[in-house]
Amino acid sequence: MKIAVAGTGYVGLSIACLLAQHNEVVALDVIKEKVDMINKGISPIRDKEIEDFLKNKKLDLRATLDYKDAFKDAKFVVISTPTNYDDETQSFDTSSVEDIIEKVISMNIDTTMVIKSTIPVGYVESVKAKYNIDNIMFSPEFLREGRALYDNLYPSRIIVGEKSERAIEFAKLLQNGAIKQDIPIKYMNPTEAEAVKLFANTYLALRVSYFNELDTYAEIKGLNTKDIIDGICLDPRIGTHYNNPSFGYGGYCLPKDTKQLLANFDNVPQNLIRAIVRSNRTRKKHIAEMVMRKNPDVVGIYRLTMKAESDNFRFSAIQGVIERLKEEDVEIIIYEPTLKDETFNGCKVVNDFEEFSKKSDVIVANRYEDQLFEVRDKVYTRDLYSRD
Repeated sequence: MKIAVAGTGYVGLSIACLLAQHNEVVALDVIKEKVDMINKGISPIRDKEIEDFLKNKKLDLRATLDYKDAFKDAKFVVISTPTNYDDETQSFDTSSVEDIIEKVISMNIDTTMVIKSTIPVGYVESVKAKYNIDNIMFSPEFLREGRALYDNLYPSRIIVGEKSERAIEFAKLLQNGAIKQDIPIKYMNPTEAEAVKLFANTYLALRVSYFNELDTYAEIKGLNTKDIIDGICLDPRIGTHYNNPSFGYGGYCLPKDTKQLLANFDNVPQNLIRAIVRSNRTRKKHIAEMVMRKNPDVVGIYRLTMKAESDNFRFSAIQGVIERLKEEDVEIIIYEPTLKDETFNGCKVVNDFEEFSKKSDVIVANRYEDQLFEVRDKVYTRDLYSRD
């Protein structure tokens, strides 16, 4: 069948590659450069499996700037456009999702829209009422940036926010594209599916915050953080995953999803959700304070990316640390090879590593890399396991 995918970020492009193994897939984007790269078999984002699939796999996939070309005769239109969190409205900006919905409606075609973008709890029911439509459902994604296609090939679960034949059909499409067998599949009403997505990501943020606060305690008290974490995580109920201290949870998903869930808790008793959001701010403040205790004249920021094996630095935790360091009387320089500009957020970019390391009194690295070994005496990091 023909399937359209609107949006070619991590979510959209990974799903497009997954489904294009067995279906005709047309990916829609508004950026010509990305469309051209996909049509040449080049990934516009860093993701090992996506890069491999586009280059080496036989996929029935093409990209276009023309929404009518993409949507015509499509059995499903998968919506995976960005939904940034707006602090003023305390809600996701869903305008890009609604733009796709309105385009589909304008074409008067027989298709089912499947929202993969992260949305507020109750959103699907609200758009059904707003546009007087029923041909739309929600299926949350649980993907890691940089491993998005891998997580589609080996999914922990498939959830579709509808109990219907078309929901079963869409789940089978995802299942048929995957390598993993016996994938748990769960069907539920759309509002519950929306809640699953936000509560799942907020739990992950909680876990990050927990181990970061443990690390803050150990650092201030002069204790060995790794010994404490290793001892705690040998308990199988806790486990040895997602436990590496960092400068805070960052990236495109966790910061905005925790804020959205907190907003959805309006008039509902809670303490924990607000504490998770506050904990992340406190952690960044602590990191900046520990750096300044070293009395540097020049602070070097090693990489802006949110985590190892990623080229994305949207809302990365290190940027929150930079903002706090900018309030101090200290010069800040940045080493980020993916940046072509000479400055970033008012800070000088120095992409000659030798020059960068010589100029820096302290090198602040959210994640440790082999390149830092020769200057390890200058490095400030809380990375214990060189992962996550």
